[in-house]
Amino acid sequence: MSSTPFASEVFEVLDAAEANELYQRNGWTDGLPIVPPTEDAVARFLAAAKLDAANVIGVEPVRRRSITAEKVAIAAVMAGCLPEYLPVVVAIMKAMCQPEYALHGSTASTGGSAPFIVVNGPVRLALGMNATHNVLANGSRANATIGRSVRLILLNVLGGIPGQLDRSTLGHPGKFTFCVAEDEEDSPWLPLSVERGVAAGASAVTAMQVESPHQIMNEWTHDPKEILDTYAAAMRSNLLTYSIWEGNYAFVIPRQHREIFAAAGWSKQNIRDYVFEVAHVKRSDWRTVGKAAIAGRKDEDKIYRALRSPDDLLVIAAGGPAGGFGAILPPWYGKKSLAVTMPLTT
Repeated sequence: MSSTPFASEVFEVLDAAEANELYQRNGWTDGLPIVPPTEDAVARFLAAAKLDAANVIGVEPVRRRSITAEKVAIAAVMAGCLPEYLPVVVAIMKAMCQPEYALHGSTASTGGSAPFIVVNGPVRLALGMNATHNVLANGSRANATIGRSVRLILLNVLGGIPGQLDRSTLGHPGKFTFCVAEDEEDSPWLPLSVERGVAAGASAVTAMQVESPHQIMNEWTHDPKEILDTYAAAMRSNLLTYSIWEGNYAFVIPRQHREIFAAAGWSKQNIRDYVFEVAHVKRSDWRTVGKAAIAGRKDEDKIYRALRSPDDLLVIAAGGPAGGFGAILPPWYGKKSLAVTMPLTT
């Protein structure tokens, strides 16, 4: 149990149903029911992560708001986590507080992005996280509640309330929860975390601000370049219809496409190198999507790339075993907010 008294205000209610109504009335939840964060529950979570309530997990760099272990544990309880999930949530918040992530800007923007979380290493298996069927959606308690914890922290600690600090015009469903595990056991490639500098066999999280995912399909070829041309077409569409700015994109590649790449001897680096070369548009292309008013302001032959370099592309092995599908996840604001990978500490 935490040796530091809790700093949060205590409310006395009759039962869990009334606790939910209290949270709904005060705007302390995302609209879904919560698990009441009792003092005993919060203490159990902190003990599981060997954290003191007053430990500062991170500081939001712009407004300098501290995020304590107590507040993170409260959000994890509310979201429906189990105590053993807390170290993952802690690592996510540490990653999101890094300056290059741009936590304040991405939370407050009209663009309506959501934190996309990828979990690597042994913790995925220990927590029973989903990396296969329906991976971007429902069905896994760990995926759903870990991702939801992040949203509740943004709401209640950083004030990311829609219509107040959060000025999203539309948002997207990933703002409820958007957390996956990488399918390391059924992948021919290095895990994402290892590619990004974490030791093999260690657990880690990667956090990235993304717009809504775009699902693609190509079942008519076994040529890796042709398959990647389909992924790149979705990137070019994003460049034209949403944002021209280069930065981190993510590919989520399920097994059927992975097997084609593996049969051809293609690594994640091969994928990144090819996509870097083909994912670009000309300024004049804006004329084809109703943006002629800005297409002619400068050199219409200027090339805009989706990526600053091949390493801007995150390639994630995840998804069900059948179907020639994949997904691209576009960035919130290009290089203004970059993906951050953070090892777990236990």
